[in-house]
Amino acid sequence: QVQLVESGGGLVQPAGSLRLSCAASGVTFSTNIMSWYRQAPGKEREPVATITDDGGVTNYADSVKGRFTISRDNVKNTVYLQMNSLKSDDTAVYYCHARSLWGNIFWGQGTQVTVSS
Repeated sequence: QVQLVESGGGLVQPAGSLRLSCAASGVTFSTNIMSWYRQAPGKEREPVATITDDGGVTNYADSVKGRFTISRDNVKNTVYLQMNSLKSDDTAVYYCHARSLWGNIFWGQGTQVTVSS
């Protein structure tokens, strides 16, 4: 049974930082491309950052470039999203996403990030 469990969300002030984690089980983690998505109230879910299976390539949405960093630990089966210089527009539910080499897709349950003073 595949499980992606996010943690690290919460309330943070503008310009603050948070680090999200996503622990995977039930999958061969090192063969999955991992991503973070987010969904703000009233908006569609959008991709935030992606990292290849070996961690060699990363991609970011323009809105988070230079502020967010995605990384992974294939020993701990965990992907991270370091979020710095947070803005109110970053407020959303953040979801962990996995895509296997065979095209199987898995989602986490999401973690709320609220940026507010």
